[in-house]
Amino acid sequence: MEENIDPKEYGVTQQLFKEWRSPRFGNSNPQKIESPVWEWLVRSKLCGYLSTQKMDGPSPFDEGPTWSFDRFGQTKTQLPDGRTVYIGGEHEDHYDPDFYIYNDVIVEHPNGEFDFYCYPKTDFPPSDFHTATLIGSKIVLIGSLGYPQERVEASTQLYLLDLNDFKISPINSSGKSPGWIHRHEAILDTSQTSITVTKGFIEIGLDSPLRENIDDWKLDIENWTWQRLTERKWPRWELTRKDKARNHIYDIRQALWSNEVNWEEHHQQDMARLEESMGFSVDFNLVKALYDFDFTHESLVEDEEEHNVYWIYVDGVRVRFVEERYCLNVTVEGSLGNQTLTSMREQLISSLNELEISEWTINEY
Repeated sequence: MEENIDPKEYGVTQQLFKEWRSPRFGNSNPQKIESPVWEWLVRSKLCGYLSTQKMDGPSPFDEGPTWSFDRFGQTKTQLPDGRTVYIGGEHEDHYDPDFYIYNDVIVEHPNGEFDFYCYPKTDFPPSDFHTATLIGSKIVLIGSLGYPQERVEASTQLYLLDLNDFKISPINSSGKSPGWIHRHEAILDTSQTSITVTKGFIEIGLDSPLRENIDDWKLDIENWTWQRLTERKWPRWELTRKDKARNHIYDIRQALWSNEVNWEEHHQQDMARLEESMGFSVDFNLVKALYDFDFTHESLVEDEEEHNVYWIYVDGVRVRFVEERYCLNVTVEGSLGNQTLTSMREQLISSLNELEISEWTINEY
């Protein structure tokens, strides 16, 4: 796929773009759609903003989100016959006027052609950050983040896509499931009779930050029964500002990074935004020493794949820190003495209070 593709090659006019610019649900399960606009957008990889600018389309503030194939949390499944199946995903984030979570299926053929399938919302809700596991002629869809008002905390979203007719059906499962999980991993066992689900994040309530899944789960695909494989009793803490406001750890680290790589203009912009938001000049030494405790531990390690994940080792036990917008999650992946745990909690609270000049609280779970 190429980015600079002339829409005229696909017969896309301004009027046609306006007709097909919006996402839509299907009227049947599935409804196969033919849209030159969508095909051009898939091939061009243009985001909603750029396609609107290129076609002089209406503002999403007035007409709603613009259809886009530029998505996060979309699954991509390669079939033995050479086709590729793309399912759902979201464009941008909730603050963007083009934000939208999709419930479509797009099939790319080896010859470069595309098929578009849409579904009624009641048959397949908008889905993102799910997993797609190919089993024969079917794809098992596990989990989703979805829109906040559509999440069901106690259950795990399960759907089955039949590749023979592209119908999507819900799966009724039993047993103890991980809950409303997303961003997880799903691995099909060698006998193709079960799927193991690990990692990811779980919705525990709209008033609470997402909680990391630290256990392993198995889904028996012969009778659709869940089994909990582990129940790790690791100490876990959730640190948040007492005023429930968004913290600035990410922004501070961005400003620190732009300074370290000598991006002077970016650094000045980062610092200006920080000072406007925080109301004072930040001390970079405080964030550098955030996980530098006064007891013996190995040096801090930054995850190479996850920009907001760090860890240290204490007496051979990994302690992992996940920096989120509204909280700092700490997981002690093993057993440590009470004195060490108490000291770590107290030092973290003290360091965060000083870093943001705001009181923090800790929730143990």
